[in-house]
Order: sequence, then structure tokens, then C-alpha cells
Amino acid sequence: MKVLMLNGSANPVGCTNRALLEVGNTLKNEFGIDFEIFQMTNKPIRDCIGCNKCISEGCIFSKIDNDGVNDFISKIKQSDALVFGSPVYYAHPSGRILSFLDRVFYSSDKKIFEGKPGAVVVSARRAGTSASLDVLYKYFGITNMPIISSSYWNMVHGMKKEDVEKDEEGLQTMRNLARNIAKYLLKRDNIKLESGHQTNFIH
Repeated sequence: MKVLMLNGSANPVGCTNRALLEVGNTLKNEFGIDFEIFQMTNKPIRDCIGCNKCISEGCIFSKIDNDGVNDFISKIKQSDALVFGSPVYYAHPSGRILSFLDRVFYSSDKKIFEGKPGAVVVSARRAGTSASLDVLYKYFGITNMPIISSSYWNMVHGMKKEDVEKDEEGLQTMRNLARNIAKYLLKRDNIKLESGHQTNFIH
């Protein structure tokens, strides 16, 4: 089994990647489930314009720009679950991940998504996380994808990945998200979730 993750940040080793790694390493180390983090290009990402050339050719912009959309679609076909990760900008996911996913979902045969569990993780300095989660979960809701939750909303906090290391509850939430994904994929009800961390950032 394999879980495909998307890092919607332009920073390949930042806070979002750190959150995704916590999910992925838990899947791998505790359950033997493979994962891959697909890093979006740091080039500008075009919006979908509804040209419908994708019906016969795949996303035409991806062919022109080599921006990874068509490559990501190919990887979805070989995956068992999806996790989308994004930083929070102005209480919203990154514009780049939304443009990317608009084209991924518009240009794909919807059958490649059906029945695959999906999850979202977001990272922020402080706020805007729950609004960002809501936006990204919309992709799952129209493609017959079960949504996987955790022991708290799937978020971590910090300006840099070293800050995320201090967010013990956030990292615990990522590990529990991985366990719930594994529960779904492996059909095991005896997987225990973790508790105990509550990060309040009160000094």
C-alpha cells in the first residue's frame, strides 16, 4: 500500500513538509505502509481555464509548463490514499495548491479518486487553519472520497520547522491521523490513538 502526499508549499523542507513527514513516518514505521511526498514546483502555477483539452490530451498547461499536474495524476492512479498539505496564507490555503488541485480534479477521470481515503494537513504561524482545512476538504466531497480525521484538527503551528517541533499536540495529531488512515486501509479496529499532549503556547 502507498499513501501519496502533496506538499503545496514552495518550501520543500518547511513546516508543511515537517507535518507530512510525521504522518508518513508513522505510516511507514508502525504499519509498513509506504508514502511519497510529491513536491510542487516553485514555478508559478496556472489556473484551470476550462478549455477542456484535457478530455483527450491530459492537462495542456502541464504539458507546456511541465508543472507536475499530469505526473501527480499518474501517481494518484497507483496510490491507496491521498494527503494534501498546505501552508496558510491570509486564512486560506496557498494559491498554488488550489490552482494545482483545480486542474488535477478537473482533468482527471473521477474513478481514480473513488473510495480512496483523503486527508488534509495545514501549517500556520497562528490562525486561519480551520478555514484552510474546509477549503481543501471540498475536493474530496465531490469525488466519493472518505475523509479521514484525527484527534484534533489536522494542523501544526510555527514560522519554521523548528517551531513545529515544539508543537507537541500538532505532531501528535499528525501521528493519530496516520493511524486512522492505517485503520481504514488495513481494516484494523485495534489500532490505538495517542493522547496526552496539549500545546497551549503559554509561558
